[in-house]
Amino acid sequence: MAYFCGRTLWVHIRNRVSCNTPQQMTALVLLVVNLIFAVTATAQQTSALTLAEAEEIALEREPGQVAYVARAKALVDQSVAAGQLADPQLRMGVANFPLESGGFTTEGMSQIQLGIRQAFPPGKTRAERTSQFRSQALEMTENANARGRDVLTAVRDAWLETYYWHQAIQLLTESRPFFDDLVTITRSLYAVGSKDQQDVLRAELELSRLEDRLIETNRYRSQARARLSRWVGAASNRPLATQLPSWQQLPTVEVMRTSLVTHPSLSAASARIDVRRAGVNLAKESYKPGWALDLGYGYRDGTLPNGTPRSDFISLAVTVDIPLFRKNRQDRSLAAAHNERDAAIESKDELLRRLNSQLDAEYARWQDLLRRIQLYERLILAQAKDQSNAALAAYQSEAGDFADVMRGYVDDLDIRLDHIRLQIEHAQSYAVLANLGDLPR
Repeated sequence: MAYFCGRTLWVHIRNRVSCNTPQQMTALVLLVVNLIFAVTATAQQTSALTLAEAEEIALEREPGQVAYVARAKALVDQSVAAGQLADPQLRMGVANFPLESGGFTTEGMSQIQLGIRQAFPPGKTRAERTSQFRSQALEMTENANARGRDVLTAVRDAWLETYYWHQAIQLLTESRPFFDDLVTITRSLYAVGSKDQQDVLRAELELSRLEDRLIETNRYRSQARARLSRWVGAASNRPLATQLPSWQQLPTVEVMRTSLVTHPSLSAASARIDVRRAGVNLAKESYKPGWALDLGYGYRDGTLPNGTPRSDFISLAVTVDIPLFRKNRQDRSLAAAHNERDAAIESKDELLRRLNSQLDAEYARWQDLLRRIQLYERLILAQAKDQSNAALAAYQSEAGDFADVMRGYVDDLDIRLDHIRLQIEHAQSYAVLANLGDLPR
């Protein structure tokens, strides 16, 4: 489309403008290119926003998901750092220097000392800390995946809700001329004495109520677009596509329950349990002694009485922790770690039960909505139309009441709106099931 628009612009401008120099030709080409880009951008802004496009926009660098991924990367880096030894310590000093008299060569034990100390944490502490951070990174990654599913469900729900209110406004707007005609007809019949003023008042009342419904429905559509804008930004102002997704088939509930076990929320809960288990192992390692190695060198100046230079010193020492007072430190830490692990296990079990319950309830709701839609399309829509037509025919033949006519057409309008609402709720239910059962997009 942009190509043909650009070609037309080019021919039009070329026919009207004479280009006698290369500079003029270059300027003309740039003008046409800019116009083509402007036409293309305008076409993109006014194109219909499909549900698939809304999903892509919402998932592209979604801040909540990006935050989880960043936390996961940070924890991976921390896992590497946690597996390293502490930095060694350098010790420098002067030992046994006489204060009363003399200098560095006076006393035989005066030394310039240089030492290095390396500490080693207890047991497998470094390995367990590495494992703990890696499990936390996995938990954040699974939380990011769960966030992606939740965002997908939310943007689908918002798009479908906006779609409903748009369709409702369109249906109400299309019905307005009919109610206008009823007001005109009843006024004409009342003017010639064929009908009562009550018919005119009832027709005018229903027209006013329709206007009120239009105002209220516009408000709801604005609210729905505001919800949608959270996920797609300015694209929420574009018109929506007129077709609903064809989500009519589902796997059996047993198949979906099998897929539910791999839900990222449950995977995150499993990773959380691994984090707590690593905490238990760390608490157990605290019963083992930590130790440190000290290596020192002492330089001595001066000579012995026989004129031989004084010998330098080298020293080696090992420092070991003695975990004697364990009752209120190691024992308490281990008990707390066990309780945190048990709490994580119970939380996962509770989450699995809740997701299974949600799956069963939503699956039953989806089936009920499908049956209701089929009932509407098989009977109720046609019956409502027949009822309104029969009431109008009876009124025209002086055998019916005008109140029945209005009631029939209002009921027909309400039933058509209910049919659209059922289709929307059915699609929203599918979106929830797609989240739980990992259904393809």
